[in-house]
Amino acid sequence: MTDGTTVTIVLGTRPEIIKLAPVIDACEERGIAYSVVHTGQHYSEELDTVFFDQLELPTPDHNLGVGSGSQSEQTGAMIPAIEAVLLDEQPELVLVQGDTNSVLAGAIAASKLECEVGHVEAGLRSFDRSMPEEVNRVLADHAADYLFAPTEQAANYLHEEGIPDERVHITGNTIVDSVMGYRDLAAEKSAVLDELGLDAGEFCLLTAHRAENVDDRERFESLLDGVARFARESDLDVVYPVHPRAAERLAAFDIGMPAEITPIDSQDFLDFLRLESTATLVLTDSGGVQEETCILGTPCVTLRDNTERPETVDVGANRVIGIGPESIVAGAREALDSPNDWENPFGDGRSAERILDIANLGPTTSVEEVCG
Repeated sequence: MTDGTTVTIVLGTRPEIIKLAPVIDACEERGIAYSVVHTGQHYSEELDTVFFDQLELPTPDHNLGVGSGSQSEQTGAMIPAIEAVLLDEQPELVLVQGDTNSVLAGAIAASKLECEVGHVEAGLRSFDRSMPEEVNRVLADHAADYLFAPTEQAANYLHEEGIPDERVHITGNTIVDSVMGYRDLAAEKSAVLDELGLDAGEFCLLTAHRAENVDDRERFESLLDGVARFARESDLDVVYPVHPRAAERLAAFDIGMPAEITPIDSQDFLDFLRLESTATLVLTDSGGVQEETCILGTPCVTLRDNTERPETVDVGANRVIGIGPESIVAGAREALDSPNDWENPFGDGRSAERILDIANLGPTTSVEEVCG
């Protein structure tokens, strides 16, 4: 590729916005012609606008407004809509990030045209094919021309699957770029602790939204029961920003929120980052939150049976404990009693620069590849 190559960045959910923001910023700094396609997979006008505003990102050039639907309906609607944009813009590189339906649709649409595909955060594996995210990330990896692996472990998984070495590049994770870049701003600008009456270091943060947890009434109730038991035992407040999917299931299943858990609205990026960085402990089923807490030095327990972020477990930042109440109490107690002086395995905050360097986009910064 040559200087000034057009890049199209496809995204569709708030985690993708956060993780691709450093790439967009780096394109701006290098004067690289780019466009942003928002599929509208998890579109919320209020929250999306806040995220783009807080991260000082330009309004997306295209908003496809796909909205909700089954996995197949959503992905199927995205592919021709993305293809139409790509046919019009003729980019040389299409970047996708992560494991959503938007990622799979972007990778498929681009790979059918004369576009190279770059997959940011390639090589993550939970080895649980019942998770739609696992299928998405595997297929996107095998369609991509550039696989930007965040860690050496992720790169090893790709090598084991027979992907040629020259397509795999260890870059670190762009979430480090975002967390390092916005942590101080969150401390300065966010008033969320005062608004919620919380003291730093004296509360726990809960997130639960994955289908395997919240779409199953027994699992969801077990998860909430375990967190509530731990809250009683530890005498710590627990705040729970309730994802729209989880809110729908709570209502549909008529599940009452335990008194020990305080439900709050979904938070914008700076407020959520402030909660993560000041919590005593985070309990989550989110892959991204496992990374963010590891970077921030906040202990984490994962309310799932597996993780595609094993590096967080390896360094001692995270424990995968499932959703059994006794396991949650024991795992959370162990996390609180363990040291939090682990080393961040996800890079040095220059991942976006590496990605553009590897794709030969703009003036090189001579940033070396990194191992997690």
